[in-house]
Amino acid sequence: MAPAVQKITLSASRDIPFNKLVLSQSNVRRLKAGVSIEELAEDIARRGLLQSLNVRPVLDADGTETGMFEIPAGGRRYRALELLVKGKRLNKTAPVPCVVREIGTDISAEEDSLAENAHRAALHPLDQFRAFRTLRDQGLTEEEIAARFFVSTAIVKQRLKLVTVSETLLDAYAEDEMTLDQLMAFTVSSDHARQEQVWESIQHSWSKEPYQIRRMLTENTVRASDRRVRFVTIDTYEAAGGIVLRDLFQHDDGGWIENVPLLEQLAADKLKTEAETIAGEGWKWIEVAVDFPYGHTQGLRSITGTPVDLTEDERAQREALRNELDDFEAEYAEADELPDEVDARLGEIEDALEAFESRPVHYDPAEISRAGAFVSIRHDGLLSVDRGYVRPEDEVVDGDTEGRAAGGEDGAGDPTGAVQRTVITIGGEPSGQDDDEDVVKPLPERLVTELTAHRTLALRNALAGNPHVAMTALLHKLVRDTFQHVSSTGCLEASVRHIFFPVQAEDLKDSASAKAIDERQEAWQADLPTDDDALWAKIDTLDDESRMALLAHCVSFGVNALYEKVNPYGAGPTTHGLQQRIHEADRLARAVGLDMVEVGWRPTVGNYLGRVTKPRILEAVREAKNEATAQLIDHLKKGDMAKEAERLLVDSGWLPEPLRLAPLDADVAEQPDDETDTLPAFLTEDDEAEDEEQQPVAAE
Repeated sequence: MAPAVQKITLSASRDIPFNKLVLSQSNVRRLKAGVSIEELAEDIARRGLLQSLNVRPVLDADGTETGMFEIPAGGRRYRALELLVKGKRLNKTAPVPCVVREIGTDISAEEDSLAENAHRAALHPLDQFRAFRTLRDQGLTEEEIAARFFVSTAIVKQRLKLVTVSETLLDAYAEDEMTLDQLMAFTVSSDHARQEQVWESIQHSWSKEPYQIRRMLTENTVRASDRRVRFVTIDTYEAAGGIVLRDLFQHDDGGWIENVPLLEQLAADKLKTEAETIAGEGWKWIEVAVDFPYGHTQGLRSITGTPVDLTEDERAQREALRNELDDFEAEYAEADELPDEVDARLGEIEDALEAFESRPVHYDPAEISRAGAFVSIRHDGLLSVDRGYVRPEDEVVDGDTEGRAAGGEDGAGDPTGAVQRTVITIGGEPSGQDDDEDVVKPLPERLVTELTAHRTLALRNALAGNPHVAMTALLHKLVRDTFQHVSSTGCLEASVRHIFFPVQAEDLKDSASAKAIDERQEAWQADLPTDDDALWAKIDTLDDESRMALLAHCVSFGVNALYEKVNPYGAGPTTHGLQQRIHEADRLARAVGLDMVEVGWRPTVGNYLGRVTKPRILEAVREAKNEATAQLIDHLKKGDMAKEAERLLVDSGWLPEPLRLAPLDADVAEQPDDETDTLPAFLTEDDEAEDEEQQPVAAE
């Protein structure tokens, strides 16, 4: 016969006056953790005591009960009650629910205290998230929830954001199939289908970091820091029905714009409105685009306007600001760091002084009637208006000065009183396409042309900084033309004929070389008169150093290191001519010490990695790092592979073949036109991919 199971007896519970309770020295909790005593007291005052105290009778020396009870488990609750008593919010004789341990038990007070704390299971985060949602559904605001549970409103917003994730993903989190950081990454998008699609694609992958989840969810969006967004403003975009994806758990720089076509339409509409306002000034034409390519003003004559003079009040304001700036500089000349308020004031002064320097410009009405302007968006989202450019076809011709000045050809001088109507042109942006075939193919011709445009621009900048080499290159070209009668022009167009870039990457005009050339161009232009005789006199009186620097600057615009497609039917460069151009470009690059890494070129998704096949991407990583590093990304899809490769190649110094400097022993010797010509391997490996990555090109 089986022995009877002994039934347990629970400790009795009873109400004990607060003034009969004392803390026990057996309580194992010594360190403060979790909710503070003050917050716990406020919670008890609002909803009462939710958990009884665990107490034991206090005995005297003879083992007799004294009527007092010590608390080995529940000390924080006692201290919270004590705080309420001291604040006269609770009577000191108020009954407190207690579980009383019997005298003589073999379980120590320390064991009770440890068990109460050790056996307590924290609430699963998902249960807390869902509980917050339930409270909100019951009518509580986010601020009220935060106040009742002593957390910040931001924490409540984050928790409520988590429960907007797909239930499928919440279940996966509940089953510990994903981490909290991964779950938080999914909150950047409210599209449950897309969330589940992303999770399905990465859940069995070795790479499923939160940043990758965010990137996949926002790959078809635009950053809120984009110039178009800053120009249109988030408020206008949202008012038009646009959705902004936000990340409450990390700094997201304003979030992501989900409806890109809407953003582009809003930007185009606002630009057009601004252009119509500027058209009221009387310009013949206005070109409008979000951004213009480098060299878009080449071939146009810039007219000179007269800045509007400052008024007496404005002069006084400017002088006062300059004096204030001088005082600050004198006072804090030796300071390592400026006080915040001083630093802010200095910024205000500098902005105000810059505004005085950027005065409106007055143009001759006769010039306005034949000139135009470019309207675009600056990198900081402000409107950019570049006025005063005359196209060659709009120039005044001999014998027609009067008619042109009066606007007769354009209708501005029509006897009927008709006024010239400004022609506003809205420019478009090119789109690209990817090639994802798993074969090593020649680099796309457009990409090679874009890369060699970078090199050509860098060569120009380097040559302009080395007058000695510029003079050597010029004399070499002139001597060959005079005594050798060579047919190919080579690298240096010594006419000097400016070389433009019909194909160029979007980042070309923001390169360090482009900015340096523009600054030098503007400096010389400001110093040289426009009148022909005055210009001759100016150049004639320049010192030798200035003349050489000016020569080097002018010669540099003739540098042509571009790759161009060879046409076997005679239109365009021959194979030998292209070979000679590349050979001379390498020689020139060695002479000026050009290093494309030093001038700032870095491989990115936009300028290289996203434009070539996967084997090319792996080849780049393998060359810059090693085979093991390349194998880490060889399983990824092309888009992800390109992004990871960009990260791996940061500061590696790796360059694609068109940007590398050929070693001297690899330089191709000059050959007669009738001999066999060879081009670099990256242009001749395979002809199958010749046109696969061609992109539409905006006409110059």
